Amino acid sequence: MALPQHAAHGLPAADTGFFGHPRGLSTLFFTEMWERFSYYGMRALLILFMIAPVSQKGLGFPISKAGAIYGLYTAMVYLLSLPGGWMADRLIGQRRSVLYGGILIAMGHYSLAIPDIRTFYLGLVLIVLGTGGLKPNVSTMVGKLYGDNDHRRDAGFSLFYMGINIGALTAPLLCGYLGEKINWHLGFALAGVGMTLGLIQYVLGGRYLGEIGLRPVAAADPIRAQKQKRYFLLGTGIVGTLIFAAFTLSFAGLLNIDIAEVGDAGGVILSVTVLCVFSWIFLAGKWTKVERRRLLAILILFIAACLFWAAYEQAGSTLNLFADKNTRLTLLGYAYPASWFQSLNSLYILALAPFFAWLWVWLGPKDPSSPAKFAAGLVFVGLGFAILIPVATGARVSPLWLILTYLLHTIGELLLSPVGLSAMTKLAPARVASLMMGVWFLADSVGNYIGGRVASVYNTFPLPELFAIVAGFTILAGLVMAVLIRPIKKLMEGVN
Repeated sequence: MALPQHAAHGLPAADTGFFGHPRGLSTLFFTEMWERFSYYGMRALLILFMIAPVSQKGLGFPISKAGAIYGLYTAMVYLLSLPGGWMADRLIGQRRSVLYGGILIAMGHYSLAIPDIRTFYLGLVLIVLGTGGLKPNVSTMVGKLYGDNDHRRDAGFSLFYMGINIGALTAPLLCGYLGEKINWHLGFALAGVGMTLGLIQYVLGGRYLGEIGLRPVAAADPIRAQKQKRYFLLGTGIVGTLIFAAFTLSFAGLLNIDIAEVGDAGGVILSVTVLCVFSWIFLAGKWTKVERRRLLAILILFIAACLFWAAYEQAGSTLNLFADKNTRLTLLGYAYPASWFQSLNSLYILALAPFFAWLWVWLGPKDPSSPAKFAAGLVFVGLGFAILIPVATGARVSPLWLILTYLLHTIGELLLSPVGLSAMTKLAPARVASLMMGVWFLADSVGNYIGGRVASVYNTFPLPELFAIVAGFTILAGLVMAVLIRPIKKLMEGVN
């Protein structure tokens, strides 16, 4: 007897082929796993490679410059999720956006594997462009695997999150060892191999996704949508031409790009983007009353997420530098890479995510609301920095301090990140689903940029004060969020 189909996507309604979830989740699970392997493998090495002396085959950058580049790069990775989501919604569909994005990411990692400063910057640009196309759309497709009232959705996102963290766990161990102990560029190359494997798996597993993401979303106003497409393509063409010209002139030795000025300009672009996006959301969109209230809830969750990621995303910058410069890196006489600490977060998630996934289902109607989980997440990430304040004296300390910090950060992440992803798929109007997922990653972009800027003052600002400021802001934000739980729940109009 044939199973009933989801009318929109041609998927079996009772599909439980992947640990009780739709088999399409396996395709997206492994695609994201390998993409995160490539990203976190490279990220674990990035700032350490930039500050390593030229005699050690590094770039020899001062920390101030390396922090600015790191912050700008990681911010742009997530910022490009906005046009990447819009492009999928309006032009090519999510399936092709993920494929093309993955190809660019792989090319970027292989470019980083070439020991030349110009291919270094080219590789970063390619990864930024590719991640913008892949990241928001693969997450959106996860949400489409489930019906509107399917209680498995939150648990499915938690399982999907485990795929992310399997990649993020193994990448720093393998890429970090190759990069720090053998050759930096071998570490970057291995990250590219990971993305290549992810692409192969994605193409082969596409049959489990039914019709999800094959076509753009039908526009409510076709004439207006056509104008938007023209503006988008024109803008993309102009920006692409400028980037191509800049790299061509740089390769020819005719243009010297000031990275500090580029970093400052990136901060301005990021701020203007946030202002323009939310201005458009509230002023230009033709929303129903319920949609408008839910969009206001998204704005509040966005602000909370920005503050959370500003602290949390210092894992690859400030905390990576703390591991390299202020933590003992020997165990039983073996000197291990500082980048290995980057695997702790993912190790904890793999251990704790099944518990949290089970907990939300077990609680049922008593499951805490998304705003309540956001508040707790902010407090936990702040506590992770608070415990470092008394030991941040400049001397090398026990690795147990960072081990505990990452445990607290992981608990905060599990309270906020998969819950936020799920909330976006439920709160966002269907016709801008991928764009609103891009808005969620825009919060990560803001956080990464701030985290990189904080890292740039690592050597010039007293560490106890630096950690105290980060801890104080996030804990205070968590307490404010707790006070606002009830008003936010009303704005969410029945979405938990």
